[in-house]
Amino acid sequence: MPKQLSLPHNYRPSHLQSNAPLIIMCHGYGSDENDLFSFAGELDERYCIVSLRAPFGMAPFGNAWYEINFDAEQGKWSNNEQAATSRDLIAKCIDEAVEAYNCNANNVTLLGFSQGCILSLAVALSYPEKVKNVIALSGYVNTAILPEDLIAKSYDKLHIFCSHGSSDQVIPVEWARKTSPFLESLKINHVYKEYPVGHGVAPSNFFDFKKWLEQYT
Repeated sequence: MPKQLSLPHNYRPSHLQSNAPLIIMCHGYGSDENDLFSFAGELDERYCIVSLRAPFGMAPFGNAWYEINFDAEQGKWSNNEQAATSRDLIAKCIDEAVEAYNCNANNVTLLGFSQGCILSLAVALSYPEKVKNVIALSGYVNTAILPEDLIAKSYDKLHIFCSHGSSDQVIPVEWARKTSPFLESLKINHVYKEYPVGHGVAPSNFFDFKKWLEQYT
């Protein structure tokens, strides 16, 4: 049974009795904790999997990590204050899940899609001591929700898998292509791949990040 965390979530236990690697999933805008949880059945049983629900409810249904105003002059406007709140909530949930489910605090992976990807990258870059791996699907780095002292932090233990659809109609691939140079500037171990799809995860993308994850967990 799922235990009490700061955010509602789905949970799949590890077959390990203790010290299990933890995967925390962060869904995209307008979705919920059931979305990425569909990956759980295809991932190794040694992973403890926690799929979070974003804190801001939407009408008539769905949830968001932060509000997006699609009528803004420049096309889209993100509520960075809400995004920073969600960033810190996810970081808090990492600690809570590690304790509640008896997981390995040194083997935590964030798996995020779209808005959840943006938040996963922000958590890892803000709290690198809490995160070992990030699977960053169809998102980008939002520098407005990152700390000013990035260079002072240690990213030696962080690994990031970034992927994007070359025909993404929601988040332009040009935004995603800035991620690799940004991570390179911080000397963060990462890979970046593109797939001939829109705003989604191709089967080949799933198998690639699954294989990548096995190297680091």
